[in-house]
Amino acid sequence: MNSSPSTVLIVGATGSIGRHAVAEALQHGYAVRALVRDQLRAARILPDEVDLVIGDLTRPETLGPAVDGVDAIVFTHGTTTSERDVRDNDYAGVANVLKTLDSRPVRIALMTAIGTTRPGFAYAQWKLRSERLIRASGNPYTIVRPGWFDYNQPDQRKIVMLQGDKRQSGSPKDGVIARDQIARVLIDSLHIDAANHKTLELIADHGPEQKDLTTVFASLTPDSNESLDAAEDIVDLPPESEPAMFRDDLATISAGGHRAEA
Repeated sequence: MNSSPSTVLIVGATGSIGRHAVAEALQHGYAVRALVRDQLRAARILPDEVDLVIGDLTRPETLGPAVDGVDAIVFTHGTTTSERDVRDNDYAGVANVLKTLDSRPVRIALMTAIGTTRPGFAYAQWKLRSERLIRASGNPYTIVRPGWFDYNQPDQRKIVMLQGDKRQSGSPKDGVIARDQIARVLIDSLHIDAANHKTLELIADHGPEQKDLTTVFASLTPDSNESLDAAEDIVDLPPESEPAMFRDDLATISAGGHRAEA
């Protein structure tokens, strides 16, 4: 696609998904930048051609050099199932990067998790709020909610994309997917037009992996510009009743996007 980005920032590049995303992006010919806190550690883990930029998601004043000049951002970071950790790292990291961009348009791929819309799970609600900020930002995006990492069988490589977040057992019964396949979908979404404005749950079925995911992305329902939530989700979190932290971030980020409500 002609609008394919050339310089990609990987957030969480030294993590178990991020390392695969770096390799996938390099294979596709992207210039890859990695946001890292420990340059020496990152240099031991990541390929030499990756541009390492020091910064901390929890300190927005450090993020300017990381986002300067990039065409796309892939979020692969993640912490625990602690509400505080997810709020202060997973959610705040997305919010801080979006605010640092200051409405400059980039292509975004965000990894959250299957079951993000499960009622009553406070940590999952913060992941859901990070998705809402991405949708409100006005940027082109794809939001990927993978199933359980690397629980798939060797012959379970067929990539399946679902919507509506209906699998909510909190166990591998919800679906499984290999880490390298998650990275592939995140990176492929940057250059496949049909992936834009799509939110999906990602799992694997028995069978070989597809060579081209265009038709799989094309089968999905796009998110509406009129909603903060994914196309087929059922969510009961009215923005006006949300925490002040989220409402403030939403007001700031959506001011340069396609909506302004909170």
